[in-house]
Amino acid sequence: MGAHKSIYLILLLNNYIYFFVNGDAFHNNDKACRARRANDSVVCVCTADYCDEITREVPQTGQYFAYTSSQGGLRFSKSTGSLQNSNSDNRTDTILVLDPTIQYQSIQGFGGGVTDTVGINWVALKNETLQHYLINSYFGATGIEYNIIRTPIGGSDFSIRPYTLQDYPENDASLSNFSLAYEDYNYKIPVIKASIALATAPVQIIASCWSPPTWMKHVHNITGTSQLRDKFSQTYADYHLKFLESYARENLTIWALTTTNEPLSGIMSLGKANRLGWTTQKMGRWIANNFGPTIRNSSFSNIKIIAGDDQRFSLILWYNIVIQEVPEADKYIDGLAVHFYFDELSPPEILTKATEDHPDKFILATEASNGVGPTIPAVVLGSWDRAQKYIKDIIEDLNYNVVGWVDWNIALDEQGGPTYINNCIDSPIIVNAQRGEFVKQPMFYALGHFSKFLPRGSRRINVSATYPDSTPLDNVAFLTPRNTIVVVVYNEVDQTRAVRIRLGNQEAFLSIEPQSIATVEFPYSQAS
Repeated sequence: MGAHKSIYLILLLNNYIYFFVNGDAFHNNDKACRARRANDSVVCVCTADYCDEITREVPQTGQYFAYTSSQGGLRFSKSTGSLQNSNSDNRTDTILVLDPTIQYQSIQGFGGGVTDTVGINWVALKNETLQHYLINSYFGATGIEYNIIRTPIGGSDFSIRPYTLQDYPENDASLSNFSLAYEDYNYKIPVIKASIALATAPVQIIASCWSPPTWMKHVHNITGTSQLRDKFSQTYADYHLKFLESYARENLTIWALTTTNEPLSGIMSLGKANRLGWTTQKMGRWIANNFGPTIRNSSFSNIKIIAGDDQRFSLILWYNIVIQEVPEADKYIDGLAVHFYFDELSPPEILTKATEDHPDKFILATEASNGVGPTIPAVVLGSWDRAQKYIKDIIEDLNYNVVGWVDWNIALDEQGGPTYINNCIDSPIIVNAQRGEFVKQPMFYALGHFSKFLPRGSRRINVSATYPDSTPLDNVAFLTPRNTIVVVVYNEVDQTRAVRIRLGNQEAFLSIEPQSIATVEFPYSQAS
């Protein structure tokens, strides 16, 4: 028997033992991970004849379900138990006390990016069943149930050529030759439509422009430092409107537009990707005088306008400073977008600071990926460390009122591309078209512990924690529209943690494995 088959059987046995020890009997129709050892954990292999699946169990009165994924190889391993009377005298366990009467932000959703590269990798699989498995893994009822897609307007660094949606004729303010690209029709739109067809909730599409046609910019390059020429301020707004009209003709409704991807990088020339730089004052004037009125006075007036779309440390720059310099811009801005990169260099308090005087604005995390940087390996198959970075960042963001978290490319090849500037990075799903397979990395399951169990409209609730050994346990809790409580906890230490999740006079007791994430769900009305 091959080594990967041996590991697969061991993990099946491990999942069975975990269920037997921790849970009561329940009917389980899931398909287990077909595991392949990789680096410090495992990947789950999907081929045309098999792909793992996960279903959410509906907890009944007095019951909880827990789903665990671990560095050791568990992937959505289910256990179930009964809620017990609280043991107020216990001093050896971690205790999380929930208070649903104290509520915070409402969840908008979770999702990923659909770029040209994603479509290229999806098409390269060729086999329709395998293509279905990939989309279902993200959006389907037996997948992790994404409900947001972010897609570029025109090309991005995850294209195989530099292009916009009207490269020629130049200096044409009327955009008479604007048209969607081959990549829209053959890569992005097919993936988006396949996702919508399988999704369990309405899919909200966010569109972001990396660079306008180069003739609109001071420096006629798609990359590097350059700003918008004043004479084309309205033209750039119209460029977005024409994109909305073009996608509408393809029966695709855009939920939100952002005000240009990572504007700081176009000022400082960070990296080689398609860029457009802004100053805060020019950004404010463009939103107030062009972009905002163009969208609000169109047939797409209900579309959300999201400012920023840049790193956390620049959030105040692209929102608070922008509206300070041009107050009129604020009336057009519905929310703010932040990216994942360098979050460890900026305090999460920035998130609440930016909106403390503007409680009507939401903050959504719109891009994340591992493997970024010239000295960092792009793809590290099976990396639990990269899953942990996602888990900790998502929990931190949610605890600071972020309403959702959107990953970047949902599928890349084994090199982390293709990309025309060799800007390769990692992805939760890695495609190997030659072998006729794709693999789901630990990052995929990390994301699913949130996206599958926190439907749109879930409200974050207050958690008070007691740690007997002063070792914190990353956690976040929600009251869902299903009238259930969902708690996500992450144990990053190398020892099992005894955890009591307490609501009123009842509690769920769990033994959380080392280096593992657990999602726990139980009924609210009965438990309270």
